[in-house]
Amino acid sequence: MADTMEALVVTAPNQLEIRQLDIPRPSANEVLARVRAVSICGTDAHLIRGDYPGFWPPAFPFTPGHEWAGEIVELGDGAGALGFAVGDRVCGTSHNACGFCQKCVEGRYNLCENYGKPGLHRQYGHNCQGVDATYAVHNVKCVFHLPDTVSFDQGAVIDPASIALHVARRGNIQPGDTVAITGAGAIGMLAADAALICGAAKVIVAGRGNRLEKARQLGFEVVDTTGGDPVQAVRERSEGLGADVVLECAGVPQTLQWAMAMLRRGGRCVIVGIPTEQIPLAIQPLVLDELELVGSRASAGEMRRVIPFVDNGRMRVGELITHHFPLRDYQKALDTFNDRSSGAIKIIVQP
Repeated sequence: MADTMEALVVTAPNQLEIRQLDIPRPSANEVLARVRAVSICGTDAHLIRGDYPGFWPPAFPFTPGHEWAGEIVELGDGAGALGFAVGDRVCGTSHNACGFCQKCVEGRYNLCENYGKPGLHRQYGHNCQGVDATYAVHNVKCVFHLPDTVSFDQGAVIDPASIALHVARRGNIQPGDTVAITGAGAIGMLAADAALICGAAKVIVAGRGNRLEKARQLGFEVVDTTGGDPVQAVRERSEGLGADVVLECAGVPQTLQWAMAMLRRGGRCVIVGIPTEQIPLAIQPLVLDELELVGSRASAGEMRRVIPFVDNGRMRVGELITHHFPLRDYQKALDTFNDRSSGAIKIIVQP
């Protein structure tokens, strides 16, 4: 192993470079992994544009990336005793929470009350250096064994698959429910698979363009949001009553408004798309129909739970991979990701 590695560095909003950086070394309870595949996330695109100034990232220069898979090449003290060995195939997630605040103790480490405090909490690729590099260090809390039957490319999409499963679980989907999905991107389609896993009898995906066609190919009922009133279309597909649960995966004002209007009386809407602007909502139906609006952030223990579903094909991560690029072509990969006409859903970058 050399002393330096190739890494993507964002020097300022929308300014990217490929640099040679020192290879990091693992500390106690950490592993060093050779990164084989990284998936571009919508959060990466926002972060690179500078949409979360001073928060994600705290400062530039910065290396993004948090959806990845690879193999362990070095162990920090204690990592071996926790079940890891050099050569293990692994995938990773981003939240390295403190582990002792009330939310962490309750298992909701995605809501760690020490978020971002130096020495207590790190979120890889968000408030500390990410994995768009040849090598990356992660705490063992954030690393999971990858079955031999799951490729590195598929492994890089397990983190968003865990987020999708968390969204579905936050929806409290019951067997036989009708579930609508607003947003036909990667999280939306993975959430559709997660809804089936949780027992939904019918899943309706509302979206547009190439992504909606992909949802159709995966066997979901679809509603084209450019072809009429999507709220009415969902109600027509649910005996006029509306969906029991709506999973809002787009994070824009109009889709959230649609999502709330699609609900059956007593229904629950879960929003995982992170809005970057204020959204006006009608409150009277929320009260009179006893609707629920629930937030969903990242995942909280679903990595372990979702890996078997990726392995057995019920969570179809591989179906969503549309493009591959080497790390040196990250700008081209990002441009492709941001271009809706490209047909991109999940783009794999290979360091």
